Amino acid sequence: MQATFPAALPPYPVRVEGHMEQPSRGLWLVKWLLALPHFIVLAGLWLAFSLSSAAAFVAILFTGRYPRPLFDFNVGVMRWSWRVAFYAYGVNGTDRYPPFTLAEVPDYPARLEVAYPEHQRRGLPLIGWWLAGIPQYLIAAVFVGGWIIGWSAWPWGGLIGLLVLVGAVVLLVRGTYPDSLFDLVLGLNRWVLRVVAYAAVMTPEYPPFRVDPGASDPAGAIIDVLSTGATTTADRRSATWSLRRITAVALASITGLVGIAAIAAGATGIVFAQTQRNAAGYLMSAGAPYTTATYALESESYDATGARGFAARELLGTIRVRAQSSRPVFLGVASATAATSYLARVAHAQAGNLGAESADFHTQPGGGPSTAPGAQHFWVASTTGTGVRTLTWKVRTGSWRVVVMNANGSRDVASELSIGASFPHLMVLAIALLGGGILIVLASGGVMYLVTRPTR
Repeated sequence: MQATFPAALPPYPVRVEGHMEQPSRGLWLVKWLLALPHFIVLAGLWLAFSLSSAAAFVAILFTGRYPRPLFDFNVGVMRWSWRVAFYAYGVNGTDRYPPFTLAEVPDYPARLEVAYPEHQRRGLPLIGWWLAGIPQYLIAAVFVGGWIIGWSAWPWGGLIGLLVLVGAVVLLVRGTYPDSLFDLVLGLNRWVLRVVAYAAVMTPEYPPFRVDPGASDPAGAIIDVLSTGATTTADRRSATWSLRRITAVALASITGLVGIAAIAAGATGIVFAQTQRNAAGYLMSAGAPYTTATYALESESYDATGARGFAARELLGTIRVRAQSSRPVFLGVASATAATSYLARVAHAQAGNLGAESADFHTQPGGGPSTAPGAQHFWVASTTGTGVRTLTWKVRTGSWRVVVMNANGSRDVASELSIGASFPHLMVLAIALLGGGILIVLASGGVMYLVTRPTR
């Protein structure tokens, strides 16, 4: 099962091998379960791969060089993923369980190597060169059925997954894996892995638009430099990734992602606190028109009890609801029990939140109210009038609802509504999130540096 290649084909820096060891008829039916530990670990490793690639992109942008520790780590993630893919649903080419390591395993039938680029493009040409790969990214996405960064052992819904399924069914029925199909699947996987390396800026050479089928790579066999004794410092370093180091990188990457999210949230909070408050100091939503042919518009219950109520009181502060109508309108806040009792036999519409479309209202049948809403005494806050009406209410413990009606209790309620809050501690929380996020990112970056730096 050895494919031949024209001598004119130039070798590509990403070399992929996969030598079939005839799999059993039915083991592929449960490989999803057997490979589950690998899938879980690879999810964290691909997150680390993405962050590592982003950091390398910035480094190359200014220096023209790919940091060698990050390069070795990314090659290890691709190598691990290729072994799991070869075992499971990327090829189904062996029943030998893949090892948990980033290092090369010479006696495993699936192997991968990427030549380290001494020099890369830098500056704006690097960005344009990366964007030039969009056609390749789209083709590879069709092959694997999704994102290529994050590709691992299960190409959901892609061409590769379909071909592997066909081969597995033939294997189940005939007891042999079709050689020609295996060669094609290897070629498609080889294409995808080349594109992954290009997308991660691990090679400056554009991937060829060709399928190189067969077990062996047209660039030649992968030589095990560790066993021959011709090792370099980089070779030894890439082979010393223990489970502890892999776990540390994955956790540091996840922690760094949390830190980035905290920084984004803190920066957004500062911008809102400084630029989006109105003259009265409230953060308000945009006004939206609400109409209902019934007698009232009621919000869903807002629960402000227990720990949630404490958080609402401290974070939201004072609530402000603004209504604008061409005829007298009533706007009130009441406990959920009182509002439900008053509207029990009244035809009214209930909106899940401000911003819901009128078509999404839940309409309750009934007649008109027995008395005008302003005549009731259970409202904890209310306002009545024409034009712009503003209701201000300090959040209290309990379950509450906002009710909008015509002042005389008639049907066909129409008003433009907006809601907001004072958020008294927004700036303090935003600064704390921003500072905490920066510290988390620095800490996770320090861990990444300590884990990936050359070992002595």
